[in-house]
Amino acid sequence: MGTLQTWRKAYGAIKDHTKVGLAHVNSDFKDVDVAIVKATNHVECPPKERHIRKILFATSAIRPRADVAYCIRALARRLAKTRNWTVALKTLIVIHRTLREGGPAFPEELLNFQQRGCFLQMSNFKDDSSPIAWDCSGWVRTYALFLEERLECFKILKYDVEAERLPKPSNGQAKGYSRTRDLLSEELLEHLPALQQLLYRLIGCRPEGAASNNYVIQSALALVLKESFKIYCSVNDGIINLVDKFFEMPKHEAMKALDIYRRAGQQALNLSDFYETCKGLQLARNFQFPTLKE
Repeated sequence: MGTLQTWRKAYGAIKDHTKVGLAHVNSDFKDVDVAIVKATNHVECPPKERHIRKILFATSAIRPRADVAYCIRALARRLAKTRNWTVALKTLIVIHRTLREGGPAFPEELLNFQQRGCFLQMSNFKDDSSPIAWDCSGWVRTYALFLEERLECFKILKYDVEAERLPKPSNGQAKGYSRTRDLLSEELLEHLPALQQLLYRLIGCRPEGAASNNYVIQSALALVLKESFKIYCSVNDGIINLVDKFFEMPKHEAMKALDIYRRAGQQALNLSDFYETCKGLQLARNFQFPTLKE
């Protein structure tokens, strides 16, 4: 087994080296192509920051949309061709980081690309090269589902929850609140289910088996965990708004609101359990977990 794993690592390194060489020779976007290959190589460690920075620059607000679209196509090719869980996970991390830190055109172009194909639909992905790879493949599929749902939520809300800047507290408030606090009933009943579905996918990112202790998975889980705070705040502020409006709603809207309210209570418990799992992992050292109320 050890010899086979050593051979796989050597073969992966050769493939990465070959792709970097080809990008230098054949690509009109060689800086981006080289950065993507190096950021998503077969080495079992998180993508290096210097390579991610080049990708973030290529997708920033000052770059043409054609550059952003090319970057998405290159990431899609990398994801579609690999059967290695490390490469797939690192590609998803790059996509996630770019959604969080890239220019506003990136999620829009990614959504357009996703609607034309099956970019993040990885339900059949598996790396069966070892028992550890099998466990990690399961988490890669779950992470892809979360990112796919994140994109769907962006499509419905027309804004990125994570990028939302909460207004400063006023009138004696302890904290600022999300825009779901001020939505009208119709929008609220559309936005809250989308946010709850995103939170459902997020809670599903609980690692199991060998995936729990893997450093690369924990680095991706840290990104997911960061996003849980604002998503939960958006849901919670929306629920407060929903309760305020409940007795003014027509019956069909009130029935939908009741279902949303019940789901919110259960999700608070599930999210609390998810936090308890994460507190037992090494990544928890850098987080201050909120206290959730049902």
